[in-house]
Amino acid sequence: MAALVSLTTAYLSHAGGSGVLTSPHTVAAYQRGVRQFLEWATGQAVNLLRPGRHDGQGYVNTLLAAGRAPSGVSQRVAAAAALYRALRWAGACEATPFQDVKVPKDKTPGIVKRPPYTEDELHDVLRVADTQARFLLLLTAHGGLRISEALALRWEELDEGARRIHVTSGKGRKSRVVAMSTSLARAVRDYRAEYGPEGTGHADGNRTTGTDRVFRFSDTETARYHLKKAFKAAGVKFRGFHPGRKYAGTRLLKQVKDFGRVAAHLGHESVDTTRKGYAALAVDDLKDDLAGW
Repeated sequence: MAALVSLTTAYLSHAGGSGVLTSPHTVAAYQRGVRQFLEWATGQAVNLLRPGRHDGQGYVNTLLAAGRAPSGVSQRVAAAAALYRALRWAGACEATPFQDVKVPKDKTPGIVKRPPYTEDELHDVLRVADTQARFLLLLTAHGGLRISEALALRWEELDEGARRIHVTSGKGRKSRVVAMSTSLARAVRDYRAEYGPEGTGHADGNRTTGTDRVFRFSDTETARYHLKKAFKAAGVKFRGFHPGRKYAGTRLLKQVKDFGRVAAHLGHESVDTTRKGYAALAVDDLKDDLAGW
């Protein structure tokens, strides 16, 4: 199994769509998906190099029967299909067991299945959060940054005076400029005063001396630990980082009513991604526009 996971990783780096620029998060997801498929294949005694013509659909049906959501099934199928692309790339086989598999579409919008944090939830958490947790939460909930983008920030990319963030580690290595809310700009200023590089703010033991990275940690688990403490203190359930991004998308869409501008703020390549999973107009959104008819 370790060799097959390694082969898939090598394929992603050398022949995948993003090549060596494939994000570590994507690589980890594919590695996890390959292991899950190989565990199933082992239990079903599937001949890996000569799979039966129904084995691919059999894997899909097993996942669906186990209660997996269609979106999760699609992700696992993508990983298993990548394994077979890697095997073909290595000249080990020519099998394409996932070429014609059918995964039912999940018609429930992502924003309904996993809704954003509410205004009251964010208010309660921000009220008790320390400087670091407040800054991190506002980066996602106002700036709309992915957690990976937030943790990769460097000091020169923050301009609280002009209320701009230059995101250089976006998904697919795409850069963008993100506008700060007033609250986020103030949180940046407070965070810089307490944790900024040596030579700025008040001298204390929290300095990030010798580094230009904004956060002293770079892994999401540590970020999760700090935010969960703030959420627990506020009595609010922590549901991850994405509900913060969804809050940013939903609130911004309500104000500007333009999916394109919201997609640009969140760093989405496709407006459909924003529409399906990150922002939704209220069902009575047009009532004010129609009031004078």
